[in-house]
Amino acid sequence: MITKVAVVGATGRLGSLVCDIVEQSSDYDLVARLDSKGPLEDMLGAQIAVDVTLPGVSQRVVDFAVSHGISVVVGTSGWSADRITSLENHLAGSEVGVLVIPNFSLGSALATSFATIAARYFESIEIVETHAATKVDSPSGTAVRTAELMGVARATLGPVIAPHTDQRARGQQVASIPIHSLRLDGVLARQDVVFSGNGETVTVSHQTLSNESYRAGIHLALDAARTATGVTVGLDKLIDLGGAG
Repeated sequence: MITKVAVVGATGRLGSLVCDIVEQSSDYDLVARLDSKGPLEDMLGAQIAVDVTLPGVSQRVVDFAVSHGISVVVGTSGWSADRITSLENHLAGSEVGVLVIPNFSLGSALATSFATIAARYFESIEIVETHAATKVDSPSGTAVRTAELMGVARATLGPVIAPHTDQRARGQQVASIPIHSLRLDGVLARQDVVFSGNGETVTVSHQTLSNESYRAGIHLALDAARTATGVTVGLDKLIDLGGAG
């Protein structure tokens, strides 16, 4: 059965890629391309809406889609744990599904899982995330998600060692872990999670070299959205990590 898809934020790089994937697939039909300012009514008739807009727009897109029985794949940053909890409460008992995917890269999902494992063994942890100068939000959704998952993994261990966090240069803390955001021309995306212990450091690093790295993850998210209910967060929930994390 063919699933009808609307893409909101279709004029951006990621939105253009999503449109290309949908159009090339025999399982999906692209019924609407909306930019971030377009009338949301244009998505009516779709069964899945893919939101790749801006942090200040995303909430409105999701609210509109959900209120009209349209499942959503969210590829926009800015969905904090509090916002996700509120969405979970709103969708309780609903047949609509919302998948919040901070990063569509399979490699990024794996790197985050590796970092979550390592978080239990080190007391000093910091994240350095780098994106293009055009990225308007910081820290990135991927970095926030990574820190939150490491915080859960360390729930019985307490906060990490992060001295002098009252100084702005020490980054923004998420789950007690400092995150440092770089915004540079010529860069797509990179994240380094640095762990330090007695006499050693370990760095879990992932770099995105091309938007093509998102194709497999977008396919996974679209397939999952066809039957999803409630809220699903992270590409890691859609792949077999062999019990990692």
